[in-house]
Amino acid sequence: MRRRAMLAAAGTLAAAITVPTGRAFAAQTVGPVLDHRIEKTYDGRSYTDLSAQVAAVRGLTSGTILATCRTTSRNLAMTLLSASNPADPSSEVFLGLAGGALQFVVRDRASVKVNRLTRTMYDDGEWHTFAVTVSAGGTTFYADGRPVLTLASTAFFSTVSGMASVNVGRNVDSTSPGGEWFYTGGIRRVSVYDRVLTPAELRAESVRVDVADFGTVSTILNSDAPANWVITGDSITHGALYTYGWRSYAEHFQERVRWELGKTKNSDFVVDTGVSGSTTDDLVAVFPQRVTAFTPRVVSIMLGTNDVATPAIGRTVYRANLVRLVDAVRALPGGVVPVLQTPNAVDLARWSNRTALGDYAETMREVAQAEGVVLIDHHTHWLTSDGGSAPTRLLADGLHPDRRGHLFLAHKMIKDLRIFDPGSRVCSLTIP
Repeated sequence: MRRRAMLAAAGTLAAAITVPTGRAFAAQTVGPVLDHRIEKTYDGRSYTDLSAQVAAVRGLTSGTILATCRTTSRNLAMTLLSASNPADPSSEVFLGLAGGALQFVVRDRASVKVNRLTRTMYDDGEWHTFAVTVSAGGTTFYADGRPVLTLASTAFFSTVSGMASVNVGRNVDSTSPGGEWFYTGGIRRVSVYDRVLTPAELRAESVRVDVADFGTVSTILNSDAPANWVITGDSITHGALYTYGWRSYAEHFQERVRWELGKTKNSDFVVDTGVSGSTTDDLVAVFPQRVTAFTPRVVSIMLGTNDVATPAIGRTVYRANLVRLVDAVRALPGGVVPVLQTPNAVDLARWSNRTALGDYAETMREVAQAEGVVLIDHHTHWLTSDGGSAPTRLLADGLHPDRRGHLFLAHKMIKDLRIFDPGSRVCSLTIP
């Protein structure tokens, strides 16, 4: 079986292997047993050979692989760390990126022990820290200090027989003695520990740390367990009238999650409970009907466009309502995650009663910061995309997004939740 095809998609997990934890019959160290901390830009041909240190990792049955990197391209397979048997075509431990997704592979003589990719993607040109921890309890992927995927597999370095090659930036095997799966971009650090780092240690080692809720959203996206998503708001979320029969941003998001992320996500349900004319007062009053009734795992709230034009809802009331809604979401059973989305910018020349909308968007940013909530900031995105003014080309009436505006909202949401793939139909869609 040619491994490039295997690396292009997540394989089925083999039965879990029960092995002793840690390095066999040896005390665990505090620091890494392999620690390469030389920042280097890899050009798709360069690599760093660490094979002289293979003995430090070869016998590990549990531990942690950690890497800090940023990409400059989206390749089918790019190696962060590979420890392989160079005399065999299909024996390695591989941590890397595949089409932007984080991937961890363990194979021995073509027998796949684990081969899994995240659905969340990290080819955004920013520095990220990734980690994979393996113990008798299973395997956990971390991104930017937060767990994003958990598997039952316990396969690690000791699973691979004849391991003699360790490389940063490439993999070596009998069919590619000069290397394959070369990395393009910067790698700042690659380390291996003979123990499972704690979540606090992984956050301390990360160049950036996502809010905890972001990690939970990523876990939901990467999990095969069904999840309900509630997207609520006013007429913009409702998608009423001004989409003229085209998809709203919630419908584009639904297509991306429920279809393009794979068959196991078909059972995720995206429910749009946006109601034209709604304010935060309204959502507080009917929260059970518009949110609780759908047993959500994630609740997105985009409100403010009507609040700003409602005299009884000043910024103080708006702030209090947002905090109340965040608390109400988090109080739902099952660890439900709130997501706040600022409203799009509007044409103030046509809608003078919305001149303070930017202030309300700032209030939402402040609430998100104070409450540790995932924020998708459309208002800033719309203004910066058009030199500081609302892009009227995206608005049907100066306030409501048209079909192009809804796609613009959807692409921002998809990118910020790290599931943007330029090869997908939703993400590559353009509207004339």
